[in-house]
Amino acid sequence: MRPYRILVVDDSAFMRKIISDLIEQDPQLKVEGTAQNGQEAIKRIAELQPDLVTMDVEMPEMNGLEALRQIMADKPLPVIMLSGINEEGMRETIMALELGAFDFIRKPSMTTSSQGVDEVGKALREQIVTAMQAQERREARIAADLAILAKPLTTQEPLKSPPTSSGKSVSRNETVKERPLKDSPEQVANPLLGKSQTKAQPGTRSGGLANLGKRGQNREQTGLSGTPANNPAQNHATNLKPMPSKEAHERISAISRPPAAGDVANVRGNTNSHDGKKAEREAVGRQEHRSTIHQSSSGYTDIVAIGCSTGGPKALKTLLEMIPADFPAPIVIVQHMPPNFTHSLAQRLNSLSPLHVVEAEEGMELQKGWAYIAPGGFHITVKPSSGDGYRIALNKDDLRNGHRPSADVLYESLQPLESLKRHIVLMTGMGSDGARVMKQLYDAGVTSTFAESEETCVVYGMPRSAVELKCVSHVLPLYDIAPKLIQVVK
Repeated sequence: MRPYRILVVDDSAFMRKIISDLIEQDPQLKVEGTAQNGQEAIKRIAELQPDLVTMDVEMPEMNGLEALRQIMADKPLPVIMLSGINEEGMRETIMALELGAFDFIRKPSMTTSSQGVDEVGKALREQIVTAMQAQERREARIAADLAILAKPLTTQEPLKSPPTSSGKSVSRNETVKERPLKDSPEQVANPLLGKSQTKAQPGTRSGGLANLGKRGQNREQTGLSGTPANNPAQNHATNLKPMPSKEAHERISAISRPPAAGDVANVRGNTNSHDGKKAEREAVGRQEHRSTIHQSSSGYTDIVAIGCSTGGPKALKTLLEMIPADFPAPIVIVQHMPPNFTHSLAQRLNSLSPLHVVEAEEGMELQKGWAYIAPGGFHITVKPSSGDGYRIALNKDDLRNGHRPSADVLYESLQPLESLKRHIVLMTGMGSDGARVMKQLYDAGVTSTFAESEETCVVYGMPRSAVELKCVSHVLPLYDIAPKLIQVVK
């Protein structure tokens, strides 16, 4: 097996040497070349055809963010960003993750100890290998789907779904109703069967629960033939634009293609004065809408807890953009991320979501319509407050599953809170953090559990662990998680 070929991009010759040496400590990795700015990186990618790129964020001529944008538009590759710890570098790193970067590493500085450099190298090598394995898994899945497409379909008999619990098969022309199964999660239909899926368009944030909640119903009212059940009011009752059913090859193309140029441009809209003013007006509008709801945000009966890791910032953006300001529960989030970066992440998500999104602080009272992101370096837990509500409690206990914050720690804190309807979510990420305690909550009768399906995960690790433990009631692609949450949190 040939080694994975890496292009190292950094404006510092010293740093290019350090990063290259760290990468090549793993014999399955080879530095194929280097570049000193974004423009040179684009040329070197065309020449060398590397498997993966490590990209410095701040560089002259063309910085890492601009280069990433062009890479994702022209020929998407796994890209790992190397970020400094200054505020601007952290902000741009968060935007890079939105644009499609696989993950990021805090690059060593001139004052980093030899032990610190070794730790950076170990983390970087692990990320590269994980990124390449995820890429290979994705390509194999697409190839398998294409192989199925190449087989001729018989038209003599209608396709049948698996037998129901009563032993009866359902034809493609019949409507399938949701049936909760303790050991069999709600799975997304195989795209090759053409089941209709409704996808929210990015940036659609207006509208309340009554409108958005209908999306979850849409999936359950759709037959296997891909034709929505007869519901003429449905498309007019929601501000989210439904994605019409597509043929299998179109679905595969959608899975593999990079973000549209317009989508990428939207992330960087603030660099243009017109777009900046538009973004400012939208932010003011969101704030005004939030303030009208804020007065009654204390009483709630539900809570949502989310865990994610690699790919999480982009997934959280997609999820939180689709949840309305009048969502009747607080959302507590664990995103595996170093200190300081979680603050930049919270600021960025707050500018995009109808919800109030903040980095959690000790003693904060939980309120519905708010999302709380665990600060890097701290475990986050939920405790009863002195009144009838609940509050945030932070601690620096030992790492759990190699992480602090840890989803397992957050989920554990919810175990005694049986008066709340608890909704547990695991999205894209390496490892298995969160799965073990999700299983305990599931067995104890928690209200609902969610896992992001493989088709939209950057890394299918944490959700896969939960699915294998058979503790997931809803396995859904990313764009269907928010509508389903809206439906079940009432």
